[in-house]
Amino acid sequence: MQGGSNGVGYGLKYQARCIADVKADTDHTTFLTGTLSLKEENEVHLIRLSSDGTELVCEGLFSHPNEIWDLASCPFDQRIFSTVFSSSESYGAAVWQIPELYGQSNSPQLECIASLDAHSSKIKCVLWWPSGRHDKLISIDEQSIFLWSLDSSKKSAQVQSQESAGMLHHLSGGAWDPHDVNVVASTSESSIQFWDLRTMKKTNSLEYSHVRSMDYDSKKEHMLITAADDSGINIWDLRMLKAPAAELPGHAHWTWAVKSNPEFEGLILSAGTDSAVNLWLASPPSNAELTPDGFCKTTSKWTESLLHSYSDYEDSVYGLSWSSREPWLFASLSYDGRVVVESIKPHLPRK
Repeated sequence: MQGGSNGVGYGLKYQARCIADVKADTDHTTFLTGTLSLKEENEVHLIRLSSDGTELVCEGLFSHPNEIWDLASCPFDQRIFSTVFSSSESYGAAVWQIPELYGQSNSPQLECIASLDAHSSKIKCVLWWPSGRHDKLISIDEQSIFLWSLDSSKKSAQVQSQESAGMLHHLSGGAWDPHDVNVVASTSESSIQFWDLRTMKKTNSLEYSHVRSMDYDSKKEHMLITAADDSGINIWDLRMLKAPAAELPGHAHWTWAVKSNPEFEGLILSAGTDSAVNLWLASPPSNAELTPDGFCKTTSKWTESLLHSYSDYEDSVYGLSWSSREPWLFASLSYDGRVVVESIKPHLPRK
């Protein structure tokens, strides 16, 4: 199914790539987004969906130095978030706090809680502990993975441990396993590596090239979803890495982002440079079982279906985020700075 948008829109002043759900705000459906302007002062927008769901309201507008390439919201404090930023001369990552009286000031300043300044190569992303209140952060640059301890009250972050990915790997991103918080996956140009944070050593790897985005299935253990340059989306059972458990067609051009729904099993969002967002449903075979030697014993295959394609965009879509508070809603962000919040309810299969 393909169609235009019935969603609620919001326009940023500049181009942008990053949008994140504010998971810690349990009273409202809220998103953070950051701009990517080379010449102008960049901005972070705090956007809230109105109670009747008909309008996106800017609750806060904050200046930010340099272009924002990654943005993530703290899972336990709605006023704290991280950004990765760069300019032609520099790169960096920091944890910020929104001022308490942000609604009463025209141009409130973000407070920098901590600068993640131990990196010696270009930083790609910051990952927060998957859920609950915890002081641990992960940052990934092109060469290494860092585990940080954050103390927001003392406004400091200390490196707890770090490890190099090795000369043969050029890291590009990562994801933290919500079912096993000791495991982080990282992507490079030729593979996905799995790290044990207790030892900071690689425990496994998957030879798979040019992954643009990946996300763990938050409802099902051992499942990882990847999107790659070849425009396809793969679902992997991490107990058997020889081949993907399921494959989705992806997009007409590069598939840039993929997100697993936080509540509804099998629902996947993808976005691409074909100016579209696709909603998928992927279900494992009901009679699947794992043999002792790690192979899947089943007489049937996964079932995959494209529930809907949202095609009412004028530019590439780089940002995607489900709402954790209302998991039937998602926000998308196209490169021209357009935010759209959509409901998937009309496209869910009827039971």
